[in-house]
Amino acid sequence: MVTPLKNRASDEQEPAAPLRYSTAWDTTAASVTDARAAVRALLDRAGHHPGHRLSQDAQLIVSELVTNALRHAPGPGGLALEVSPDTGVLRIAVRDSSPQPPVLPEHDAGRVGGHGLHLVIRLCGRLQTVVHDTGKQVVAHLRLHPAAAPEPGIL
Repeated sequence: MVTPLKNRASDEQEPAAPLRYSTAWDTTAASVTDARAAVRALLDRAGHHPGHRLSQDAQLIVSELVTNALRHAPGPGGLALEVSPDTGVLRIAVRDSSPQPPVLPEHDAGRVGGHGLHLVIRLCGRLQTVVHDTGKQVVAHLRLHPAAAPEPGIL
C-alpha cells in the first residue's frame, strides 16, 4: 500500500521561522505612532491580542526607545522587531547614530520626564546597548509568556 506523501509524518520537522518587522529612517522623519502600530500588529500575528497588557507593554517599550533615538541621536536609525519561533520572547532593537549609551537618570518621582528607561527596564528586566562604528543599538527582550522575572538591570 502506498501512503500519499502529504499524510506521512516527517521524522524531521522544520523549525518555525520567527515573525519579523523592520524599518529604517534617514532623519527625524520616523513615526513613533507607526512603530507602536508595527509591534501591535506583529504581536497580534503571534497570537497576542492588541488590547492585552503584554501588547500595551511592548508598545510602551517601542515608543520609549524610538522616542529616545529620535530625541538624542538625530540622523539615521532603525527599528527591528522579532518574535521568537516559540512566541516566547519579543526582541526589540532600536539603532541610532549616537555612540553614547542611554543614561539612566537617578530616580526622582518629582521630576517631569526622564522616567522612560526606568519603565523599559521594569518591563523587560534588562536593556542591552551594543556600540557600533556608526552609532549604537539598544536591545530589549520582553517575555511573552509568564515566567520568573529576571533581575532588573542595564547592560
